[in-house]
Amino acid sequence: MSPFEALRPQAGPPAPAHFTPVVRIPAGQDLVFVSGLTARDENGLIVGTGDPAEQTRQVCRNLATYLAAAEATLGDVVSLTVYLTDIAHRDATSEARMEFFTSPPPTSTLVEVSALVHPDMLIEISAIAVLRPRSSR
Repeated sequence: MSPFEALRPQAGPPAPAHFTPVVRIPAGQDLVFVSGLTARDENGLIVGTGDPAEQTRQVCRNLATYLAAAEATLGDVVSLTVYLTDIAHRDATSEARMEFFTSPPPTSTLVEVSALVHPDMLIEISAIAVLRPRSSR
Protein backbone atom coordinates (compact mmCIF):
# COMPACT_ATOMS: atom_id res chain seq x y z
CA MET A 1 0.00 0.00 0.00
CA SER A 2 1.41 3.38 -1.03
CA PRO A 3 1.91 6.11 1.60
CA PHE A 4 0.31 8.59 -0.79
CA GLU A 5 -2.59 8.98 -3.18
CA ALA A 6 -1.31 9.11 -6.77
CA LEU A 7 -3.14 11.62 -8.95
CA ARG A 8 -3.00 11.73 -12.74
CA PRO A 9 -5.04 14.76 -13.83
CA GLN A 10 -7.14 14.35 -16.98
CA ALA A 11 -6.15 17.85 -18.15
CA GLY A 12 -2.62 18.97 -18.91
CA PRO A 13 0.26 17.16 -20.59
CA PRO A 14 0.59 13.40 -20.05
CA ALA A 15 3.22 12.28 -17.54
CA PRO A 16 5.69 9.48 -18.34
CA ALA A 17 5.09 6.20 -16.52
CA HIS A 18 8.31 6.40 -14.47
CA PHE A 19 6.93 9.13 -12.19
CA THR A 20 3.62 10.33 -10.76
CA PRO A 21 2.74 13.96 -11.55
CA VAL A 22 0.87 14.73 -8.29
CA VAL A 23 0.65 13.06 -4.89
CA ARG A 24 -1.55 13.80 -1.91
CA ILE A 25 -0.34 12.88 1.60
CA PRO A 26 -3.01 11.87 4.12
CA ALA A 27 -2.99 13.73 7.42
CA GLY A 28 -1.13 12.32 10.42
CA GLN A 29 1.97 11.04 8.64
CA ASP A 30 5.60 12.01 9.27
CA LEU A 31 7.92 13.26 6.55
CA VAL A 32 11.51 12.05 6.05
CA PHE A 33 13.96 14.12 4.00
CA VAL A 34 17.10 12.50 2.57
CA SER A 35 19.98 14.66 1.37
CA GLY A 36 21.45 14.16 -2.08
CA LEU A 37 23.12 10.77 -2.42
CA THR A 38 25.75 9.73 -4.93
CA ALA A 39 27.10 6.38 -6.13
CA ARG A 40 29.57 5.72 -3.32
CA ASP A 41 29.76 2.32 -1.67
CA GLU A 42 30.17 1.62 2.06
CA ASN A 43 33.93 2.25 1.69
CA GLY A 44 33.41 5.63 0.04
CA LEU A 45 34.47 4.38 -3.40
CA ILE A 46 32.55 5.46 -6.51
CA VAL A 47 30.59 2.59 -8.08
CA GLY A 48 29.89 2.39 -11.81
CA THR A 49 32.39 4.92 -13.13
CA GLY A 50 31.19 5.92 -16.61
CA ASP A 51 27.95 3.90 -16.26
CA PRO A 52 24.90 6.07 -15.44
CA ALA A 53 22.59 3.07 -14.95
CA GLU A 54 24.90 1.36 -12.44
CA GLN A 55 25.47 4.64 -10.61
CA THR A 56 21.69 5.05 -10.37
CA ARG A 57 21.36 1.56 -8.91
CA GLN A 58 24.02 2.35 -6.30
CA VAL A 59 22.29 5.61 -5.40
CA CYS A 60 19.01 3.71 -4.96
CA ARG A 61 20.72 1.10 -2.78
CA ASN A 62 22.19 3.94 -0.69
CA LEU A 63 18.79 5.58 -0.48
CA ALA A 64 17.25 2.34 0.80
CA THR A 65 19.95 2.12 3.48
CA TYR A 66 19.45 5.71 4.60
CA LEU A 67 15.67 5.36 4.66
CA ALA A 68 15.98 2.28 6.86
CA ALA A 69 17.61 4.49 9.51
CA ALA A 70 14.28 6.34 9.67
CA GLU A 71 12.26 3.08 9.59
CA ALA A 72 11.22 3.83 6.00
CA THR A 73 11.57 1.99 2.69
CA LEU A 74 11.78 2.93 -0.97
CA GLY A 75 8.04 2.27 -1.07
CA ASP A 76 7.57 5.23 1.27
CA VAL A 77 9.29 7.70 -1.10
CA VAL A 78 6.89 10.30 -2.48
CA SER A 79 9.29 12.64 -4.27
CA LEU A 80 12.74 12.52 -5.87
CA THR A 81 15.02 15.23 -7.20
CA VAL A 82 17.52 13.83 -9.70
CA TYR A 83 20.64 15.71 -10.74
CA LEU A 84 22.42 14.47 -13.89
CA THR A 85 25.67 15.78 -15.31
CA ASP A 86 24.47 14.83 -18.81
CA ILE A 87 20.80 14.86 -19.81
CA ALA A 88 21.63 12.19 -22.41
CA HIS A 89 21.74 9.75 -19.45
CA ARG A 90 18.03 10.32 -18.74
CA ASP A 91 16.73 7.09 -20.28
CA ALA A 92 19.39 4.87 -18.71
CA THR A 93 18.90 6.37 -15.26
CA SER A 94 15.09 6.30 -15.51
CA GLU A 95 15.11 2.61 -16.46
CA ALA A 96 17.50 1.74 -13.62
CA ARG A 97 15.43 3.75 -11.15
CA MET A 98 12.27 1.87 -12.15
CA GLU A 99 13.92 -1.33 -10.87
CA PHE A 100 13.62 0.08 -7.33
CA PHE A 101 10.30 1.91 -7.22
CA THR A 102 6.95 0.16 -7.30
CA SER A 103 3.71 1.49 -8.72
CA PRO A 104 2.75 4.19 -8.29
CA PRO A 105 6.21 5.73 -8.62
CA PRO A 106 7.06 8.92 -6.70
CA THR A 107 6.98 12.40 -8.15
CA SER A 108 10.25 13.36 -9.79
CA THR A 109 12.19 16.41 -10.88
CA LEU A 110 15.18 16.00 -13.19
CA VAL A 111 17.85 18.68 -13.49
CA GLU A 112 21.02 18.73 -15.56
CA VAL A 113 23.96 20.21 -13.65
CA SER A 114 27.43 21.16 -14.83
CA ALA A 115 29.20 19.04 -12.20
CA LEU A 116 28.82 17.11 -8.98
CA VAL A 117 31.26 16.86 -6.06
CA HIS A 118 33.56 14.44 -7.95
CA PRO A 119 34.17 14.35 -11.73
CA ASP A 120 33.35 10.60 -11.92
CA MET A 121 29.90 11.12 -10.42
CA LEU A 122 27.11 11.22 -13.00
CA ILE A 123 24.02 11.34 -10.77
CA GLU A 124 22.82 12.55 -7.38
CA ILE A 125 19.35 11.97 -5.93
CA SER A 126 17.58 13.50 -2.95
CA ALA A 127 14.26 12.19 -1.64
CA ILE A 128 11.23 12.85 0.49
CA ALA A 129 9.44 9.92 2.12
CA VAL A 130 6.29 9.64 4.19
CA LEU A 131 6.10 7.43 7.26
CA ARG A 132 2.67 5.96 7.74
CA PRO A 133 1.38 5.64 11.29
CA ARG A 134 3.07 2.65 12.94
CA SER A 135 -0.18 0.67 13.07
CA SER A 136 -0.40 0.62 9.23
CA ARG A 137 3.28 -0.08 8.37
